[in-house]
Amino acid sequence: MTLSPRKKRARAGGSPRIAPIPAGYPTVVPYLAVADGVAALDFYEKAFGAKVQARELTPDGKLIHGRLRIGDAILMLSDVFPGSDVTAPSTVGTTTVTLHIYSRNVDALWDRAIAAGATVAMPLENQYWGERYGHLRDPFGHHWSLSMRVRMSRAEKDAKRKDAMAAFLRGEHPSREPPFGDA
Repeated sequence: MTLSPRKKRARAGGSPRIAPIPAGYPTVVPYLAVADGVAALDFYEKAFGAKVQARELTPDGKLIHGRLRIGDAILMLSDVFPGSDVTAPSTVGTTTVTLHIYSRNVDALWDRAIAAGATVAMPLENQYWGERYGHLRDPFGHHWSLSMRVRMSRAEKDAKRKDAMAAFLRGEHPSREPPFGDA
C-alpha cells in the first residue's frame, strides 16, 4: 500500500499541508476601506443581499476585518485605522474602482439598493451592448454597477450606440445629462 505525501506526514507526526488559497475563495478578492465598517456590513446586507461571513471588531467597535459573500463572490472590508496607507473613498471624495454585480433581476436589486441608501450615478437602462445597466454610489463612497443581459432588437442597440458615441464626441459621458446652461 502506497501512502500519499499528506498521509505520510500525518503518520510521521507532521501536520498536513494547508491549501495556499482557502477553499471556496476566488484568486482575486476586493478589499474595501470604509469610514464605518459595521454600518457598511449592514448596508451591503440590505442593499445587495450579502451574507456576512466574518465580523471582527476592536474593543471600541471598529471593524478590523469583515467578509461578505454576494452571490458567488467574496468581498472583504475594514475601517480605516491611523497609520494605514489606505483611506476610505468618502474621505477623498471618490474612488477609482467600480464593483460590478450581475443579477438575474437587476430591477429588483436596483430598487433594493436604493431603498437601503444607495444613490443613482447613472440610471438603470438598456444599453447598446445588450445589458440593462446602471451605476450607484453607496453611502461609503464606493461605486457599484449593476446589470443583467437582456434581449434587444438590432435597431434598439444601434440607436443607443449612436446616441452614446455622439455624447462621447461632445466630450460628455453618455449616462449624464449636460450641465445646466449647456444645450
